[in-house]
Amino acid sequence: MTRFDPARRTLLLAAAASAFVAAAPRARAAAAPALHVMKDPGCGCCSAWVEVMQDAGFEVTTEEMGNALLVQRKIVLGIPQQAASCHTGVIEGYVVEGHVPPADVRRLLAERPDAVGIATPGMPYGSPGMGPESEREAYDVVLIGRDGALSLWSRYDAA
Repeated sequence: MTRFDPARRTLLLAAAASAFVAAAPRARAAAAPALHVMKDPGCGCCSAWVEVMQDAGFEVTTEEMGNALLVQRKIVLGIPQQAASCHTGVIEGYVVEGHVPPADVRRLLAERPDAVGIATPGMPYGSPGMGPESEREAYDVVLIGRDGALSLWSRYDAA
C-alpha cells in the first residue's frame, strides 16, 4: 500500500507551478502577432504608431528606408495610391498601411478576408500615433481588395 506523503505532493505541485509560471511569458510572446513595419527613419508619427502597436501586444520589427524605396515596396505589395500613408506594415500575409488602430488589425487577423490588407489613407489627426484621440478628426479604415478596390472596413467619428 502506498503511503500519502503531503510534503512530497506539495513539492511536486510547487515544481509544476514554477514550470508553468516560467513558461507563460514565452508562450505569450510566441502568441503575439509579428508585425514588420517599413518606415522613413525621420518620421516621428511612424515611430509613435509602432509604440501604439507594441503597447497593444504586437511584436513589432522596423525597417527604415528612404521614401523612394518605400514607395516601390508599396507598389509591389499592392497598395493603391489612394490608400497610401506614411508607413507600411506586413502581418501574417496582410498589408497594414498607415495609422490603423490595433483593433482593426486584430479583426483583420480574426476574419482573414481575401484581400491585400487594410489602410488608413493619409494621416488623419487623432488616429493612432497622430495626436490625441480625444481631438481626432473623422476617418475611415479601408479594406484593399486583391483588385485594388477599396471598401469600408471601419469608420471613426470625430471626437
